[in-house]
Amino acid sequence: MKKIELLAPAGNLSKLKTAIHYGADAVYIGGKSFSLRARANNFSMMDIKEACRFTHERGKKVYVTMNIVPHNEDFEGLESYLDDLATMGVDAIITSSVHIMQTALVRIPSVEVHLSTQLSIANHQTCEYYRQLGIKRVVLARELDLKQIRAIRNHTSIGLEVFIHGGMCSSYSGRCMLSNHMVNRDANRGGCAHSCRWNYDFVSPTGENFPPFKIASKDLCAIAAIPEMIEMGLDSLKIEGRMKSDYYIATVVRAYRMMIDDYYQGTLSSFEAYYQEIAKAENRPFSTGFLFGNPSSEGHLYEESSTPTKEFVGVV
Repeated sequence: MKKIELLAPAGNLSKLKTAIHYGADAVYIGGKSFSLRARANNFSMMDIKEACRFTHERGKKVYVTMNIVPHNEDFEGLESYLDDLATMGVDAIITSSVHIMQTALVRIPSVEVHLSTQLSIANHQTCEYYRQLGIKRVVLARELDLKQIRAIRNHTSIGLEVFIHGGMCSSYSGRCMLSNHMVNRDANRGGCAHSCRWNYDFVSPTGENFPPFKIASKDLCAIAAIPEMIEMGLDSLKIEGRMKSDYYIATVVRAYRMMIDDYYQGTLSSFEAYYQEIAKAENRPFSTGFLFGNPSSEGHLYEESSTPTKEFVGVV
């Protein structure tokens, strides 16, 4: 049986090395161009070269995000950037742009093209369409439950990747305009202000005040769904969080690494130990998102930060 991939985020070279040391099979990073998370440090070409050297020496992989929603002016330098990524040795790019996809398929055929969750792919017919074009992997929409994911897996041979941990967007597959409208920061071009996590007041027409509320959901934590995801034959399990700290990356990656290994070794017995491990770094409450059915507001809406145990000693 092919072992499922554990895919971790990396906002800089230090975090990439941390993710690999703590058990990631692959990492996804952002370059200086065409990438969301503009406030992340992101990788220069020399950083990408070092990232590829470090990961490949350990039998791991590097994927580069090119997942902005591009405007006309954003395509300047696309071909040369793709050429540089291929020269550096990246294993795949992740994009939601059909033009970037088509350009990469023709210009750098040695580099796989993976399609971002922002394309909101939620059916096997769309997966098959892109497979026939030469796409190797689809990151499925986060709004699917396990039954729907299994149905897609049963009807297409394209690689399937799903999110298992991290922040969830209150809008469909991350396509949100709240930040644009409120503070003129484009969420789909790297500048999200996380407006959904602000406190909002609701006042009734009669003037009655209600407690402040947030629009966002809790973070995703898919521990309880991992065995079924492995059994249905998914290709990759993805952790969100390129803005997170080295400590967070180490703790969360290690917890999922242990769980996946325990599953394959037949020693998986209880989920509680993995929850406790993740709680050492997780600073927000989490839920299972859509995985076990459509979530209700009760138990899934964003809450104020909890306090992790912070059992951190140092970096060796």
